Amino acid sequence: MDGSWTELADGVLARRHAELDLTTGLVLGTDRALVIDTRGDDVQGAELAAAVRELTALPVLVAITHAHFDHCFGTSAFPGSPVHAQAGCAAAIAVTAAAQRAQWVRHYREAGDTGTADALAGTVPVLPDRPVCPRPGSTHTLDLGGRRVELLHPGPAHTGHDLAVHVPDAAVLFAGDLLENGNPPAVGPDAYPGRWAGALAALLTRGARRYVPGHGDPMTPGEAARQQADLARLARASP
Repeated sequence: MDGSWTELADGVLARRHAELDLTTGLVLGTDRALVIDTRGDDVQGAELAAAVRELTALPVLVAITHAHFDHCFGTSAFPGSPVHAQAGCAAAIAVTAAAQRAQWVRHYREAGDTGTADALAGTVPVLPDRPVCPRPGSTHTLDLGGRRVELLHPGPAHTGHDLAVHVPDAAVLFAGDLLENGNPPAVGPDAYPGRWAGALAALLTRGARRYVPGHGDPMTPGEAARQQADLARLARASP
């Protein structure tokens, strides 16, 4: 299978994928499981769903960290699951899906990866149906049974609709692309570079012991803080 699990705490796992160095997540309660991000197309989503089912038969909830294709186009693999995302995420997917698909299908064809190109070309993303955290600083709690998970929107940063997932009892925080390990965070046209450091600073106040980036291996608090400081310096240097 394309990926491997790393257990960060009891029932809290990150799954590392070679494609785009993506990191997804899984949080287990006694009654439900939470999948964090769903990969980039129907085929990749099915791989993730199969990997989840190897670990648990619990009913699944989904949380999407943002609308970029590699994090959310695989949601069809979780039919019937409630899909939580920041209140602006569904509209962002709907508006940008065609352009994202065209750009990345072209990328994969030019790279000679026809399998991924074909899978993405045939994928119509499923939109999140549980909008949460409409305002910066707002939170939403999910009860997984014996474990509560906090969804939070720290404000515009990597996108205008970033959603982080905090597992307080395990001191693990899934940051989506607010953090990236191995490369500088990607500042795309929908990013808010002047506000990114502040949003990330809000996540650092949660006191997690492990921070899971959207790409790359899990990070220590020190590593996350250094990336936040780098973003703050870039913001100060920008005109």
